[in-house]
Amino acid sequence: MTTTFGVEEEFLLADPPTGRTVPAATEVLKAARELPGAGAVHAELLQTQVEAATPPCATLAELGSRLRQGRDRLATAARECGVLLVSSGLPPLGGPAMTSGGARFAGIAARYAEVVRDYQACGCHVHVAVPDLETAVAVCNHVRPWLPALLALSVNSPFHHGRDTGYASWRMIEQSRFPGAGVPPRFRDAADYTARVARLVDCGAIEDPAMTFWLVRPSPSWPTVEFRVADAAVDVPAALLQAALSRALVTTAVAELSRGREAPALDEQVLAAAVWGAARHGLAGPGVHPMLAREVPVAELLYELVVRVAPALAGDLVTVRELFRQVLRGGTGAERQRAAENVLRSVVIGVSDGK
Repeated sequence: MTTTFGVEEEFLLADPPTGRTVPAATEVLKAARELPGAGAVHAELLQTQVEAATPPCATLAELGSRLRQGRDRLATAARECGVLLVSSGLPPLGGPAMTSGGARFAGIAARYAEVVRDYQACGCHVHVAVPDLETAVAVCNHVRPWLPALLALSVNSPFHHGRDTGYASWRMIEQSRFPGAGVPPRFRDAADYTARVARLVDCGAIEDPAMTFWLVRPSPSWPTVEFRVADAAVDVPAALLQAALSRALVTTAVAELSRGREAPALDEQVLAAAVWGAARHGLAGPGVHPMLAREVPVAELLYELVVRVAPALAGDLVTVRELFRQVLRGGTGAERQRAAENVLRSVVIGVSDGK
C-alpha cells in the first residue's frame, strides 16, 4: 500500500517597493479563499505570514501539482492585494511584524515575549502517514540522525534584517531560542512521549501539546510523522526533494521496526552540533556525521542518506536523482539569495513558479 504524504508551506508577504514584510495576511487569505484550488490556506503566528497545505498525496507527481496550485493561488491573491509572496526562511530585508488574531496566538506572544515578537520564520513541513502514535514515536527515533542532512539541503535564510549572518539557515538559529527546540530526545514509547510533552506544558515551556518545537514529531493533528526541519523551499523541486526523502526515511524506519531493529543511540550534543553545522554551512562546507561524531564532507552525508533510503524510493529513485541535480545545479536558497543582484527577487513566487 502506498504511503501518503503532504506538505505545509509557509510564506512571507512583502512590500514591492521596499522588499520589507507587510502585515497583509488577513486580506491575502480572504482573496485566496475566493480563488479555485485544492488544499487549504491558513493564517500563521504573524500577519506577515501565510500557509498553503496540500491534501494527502500518493505520488510525487500529484504532490508537485498540488504544491504549484497552492503557490499559484497565494501568489495570485498576494498580487491582487498589492504585495509579493516570498519563499524564504526569514525575511531577507526585515520588516514590521504583527501577531495574528485569536486567543492561542495571543497566548504564544505573551509567553515568549521578545523571542517571538519578530519571529518571522517560515518552514517547509512534510507530513508522512503512519498507522498510530506508537509507530510515529518509534519512527521519530529512527530518523533523528538524518535531520541535519535534510536541513543542509533546504537552507534558505542567510539574511537577517538585510545583513548576511554568515549562516545558511539563520532561521534554525532563531528557532533554537525556544525551549525544547532542536532534535527531539529518544523516547521509549508513545506513553513516554505523551508524558514528556505534558511535562513541558506543566513547566510552562510550551503553550499546549501542539506547541512542541522539535524538528520532527508525531503530528498533534493528523496520524502522521511531521518533519519541521527544512527552511521554506526556494522552489517546488526543493520542496519535492524534502518530501520524497522524508517519506523514504519513514518507510525505511517502518521496515526496520518490523525486523525488530532499534534506533541508534546517539550523543545529543553531537546531534546538536550536526544541526548547527548544517545551519552554518548548508551544502557549502563540512557536515557533522551524527553517528561517527566527527566532521565529514557534506556530500558524504547526502550519499549515505540516499543509499539508506534507495530501496524505499523504488520507482521514485530516478526522479529524486533529478531533483538532487536541480538543487545542486541551481543552488540552495541561501546560495541563490547571496548570488542574486536583487535578493528579494530571488525568492519571490510568481504564478506557475517552479514548473
